[in-house]
Amino acid sequence: MCGIVGVLGNHEAAPILIDALKRLEYRGYDSAGIATVNNGELGRRREIGKLVNLADKLVHDPIAGKAGIGHTRWATHGVPSVNNAHPHKAGQVAVVHNGIIENFKALRDELNATGADFRSETDTETIVQLCMHYMDNGATPVDAAEKTIARLEGAYALCFLFHGHDDLLIAARKGSPLAIGHGNGEMFVGSDAIALAPMTNKITYLAEGDWAVITRKTLEIRDENGELANREMRTLELSAQGAEKGAHKHFMSKEIAEQPVVLSEAIKHNINRERDQIVLPEVDLDFTKISRITMVACGTAYLACNVAKYWFEQIARIPVELDVASEFRYREPPVDTDGLAIFVSQSGETADTLAALRYCNANHMQTLGIVNVEECTISREASASMQIHAGPEIGVASTKAFTCQLTVLISLVIKAAREKGIIDAAREAEMISSLLQLPSLIVDALAVEPEIKAVALELSKASDALFLGRGAMFPLALEGALKLKEISYIHAEGYASGELKHGPIALVDEEMPVIVLAPKDDLFDKTISNMQEVMARGGRVLLITDADGATEAADGTWRTIVMPKVPNILAPILYAIPAQLLAYHTAVHKGTDVDQPRNLAKSVTVE
Repeated sequence: MCGIVGVLGNHEAAPILIDALKRLEYRGYDSAGIATVNNGELGRRREIGKLVNLADKLVHDPIAGKAGIGHTRWATHGVPSVNNAHPHKAGQVAVVHNGIIENFKALRDELNATGADFRSETDTETIVQLCMHYMDNGATPVDAAEKTIARLEGAYALCFLFHGHDDLLIAARKGSPLAIGHGNGEMFVGSDAIALAPMTNKITYLAEGDWAVITRKTLEIRDENGELANREMRTLELSAQGAEKGAHKHFMSKEIAEQPVVLSEAIKHNINRERDQIVLPEVDLDFTKISRITMVACGTAYLACNVAKYWFEQIARIPVELDVASEFRYREPPVDTDGLAIFVSQSGETADTLAALRYCNANHMQTLGIVNVEECTISREASASMQIHAGPEIGVASTKAFTCQLTVLISLVIKAAREKGIIDAAREAEMISSLLQLPSLIVDALAVEPEIKAVALELSKASDALFLGRGAMFPLALEGALKLKEISYIHAEGYASGELKHGPIALVDEEMPVIVLAPKDDLFDKTISNMQEVMARGGRVLLITDADGATEAADGTWRTIVMPKVPNILAPILYAIPAQLLAYHTAVHKGTDVDQPRNLAKSVTVE
């Protein structure tokens, strides 16, 4: 997802814009640019590659002005190039845009007929050309922007800047988030409030379909019908420190290390310690009336849902339907109005997940969002929402958000099982006791990092890898494979161990690392049988297990990593740690861009 910032300030805008864009680098991008108004003149600088390239350009070719807009672009229409980089400019108008304009070809043909001179391959340039067309025909900047916005179909977060107007920004959103920050005689725009953290913690979020006229002293918001809208200004707990690596080399390393702390917060938030009960202060759900659960998500959040399916069905005895959001939204399945639909999204803005939520809302289904961003669209539009309390996650490859999602989901499962009478108070207290021990177990798991780092050096030389697991460890095998290929670019696949002989075993040879996730549980013996089949064919096995499992099955393995003993239901959370560390150190050994892997964005707000 692209990053957008806008500034109407009292100081030079360029360094403020660059600093704000740095806090949005985690979203992924391939080019960047800024535009400012100085003494009425609209100027622009753009560069491909990392922000440092743009910063270098500004040293040699500076741009002045206290009003400006900035953008980090992730290519959709048109290859990464200076011409395709944002901001786009036509005559007296510049704009930055996150999203996709679906009717841009029709608009472009219309504008070409009037003599418009297009300089890029992007859908975004259509916006500035259309706005300039209206201004050429006598419209004011505000009127021209309003007319332009009304013509756009698709998803967008927009910020307009105009020649001759150093006290005016126009912002709009549909399908992509946008926040407005209130300063002292200054105003700011950001696609993420964290971008604005050093400037202000007073934030107004635009609702779906809103557009806003912004000056240094005024904010006028209109809804999708053109009516004045009074959106609440909130004072948020924002910290720029969340977007800093501190002593860590990468954000991913920092976020892996933060897991004992953030999991403690997630656990504490949903437990009444005095009564040994799970409480859900953010939601009011009656599980005795819920016959079925539908879970919808994308990427790593979808794999968290895979784990939760095992938990809900085994512990709470509630059947679960599970789907990838991009598939769910288009197959338009029949829904059960007595059921609960759960939507898991770190950002709370994932386009496909949001569309699936709206489908369930329209079909009168009870909906629950599980998110990490307090003021997000899923949180606002779901019947209820829960926070995972992971704090800002900057690395594109999700780590602490995944384990916090699992922690919130297991709390939900325990609550459901108790309400439905599947478990009694004593069992609930026992499960809560186990949950409270989890952060210290995570600390112990992190202690194996030196061993994993040594293994990763060898793994970095591989071109392919297999991950195997059974039961709730199968989704962890999928997650381990996803992490490895996301950041190291090694092709990896995760399989249920029982599927090994149904195809994947054909890939096994002396060069193929096979990572087996196998805590000593009820399924351990079956998993080890599959592991032995790999070893019999010369495969190199990395066994990740506990001390009991290592005693029984470590002979003949390439390497064995020993995890602390953990209650079976919590093993998927604990075993996420070695999977994350393995991917991280493999990527470091390979020298890839750990925090911003190629072609990926942190949050996907367009299809």
